[in-house]
Amino acid sequence: MSHVTTHILDTARGRGASGVPVGLHGRSGDAWAPIATGVTDDNGRVMQLGPDALPAGAYRLTFDTGAYFAALATETFFPEVLLTFTIAEGEAHYHVPLLLSPFAYSTYRGN
Repeated sequence: MSHVTTHILDTARGRGASGVPVGLHGRSGDAWAPIATGVTDDNGRVMQLGPDALPAGAYRLTFDTGAYFAALATETFFPEVLLTFTIAEGEAHYHVPLLLSPFAYSTYRGN
């Protein structure tokens, strides 16, 4: 399993957000370097997103929420969501869910 996984729950529709492009990036100096990309499945999950282990440091998940809402013909205030987080040395797994609606989002560290 990837060191980082994610899922998106469309809270307005009460189900997983399928077909959302997701990117994982790591900080390299002052820039962000791409590590992996994926697309959420029918349940809104991306279980394979990058390697099984990542070094400690800053990482970012990028969600193309604009494409998702455009496919639903739904206006959105957030065409992209960027979540930046830190991976600590020796931590086995990070699950970073996104709770999404057209005009709000929230997140947390899951398990």
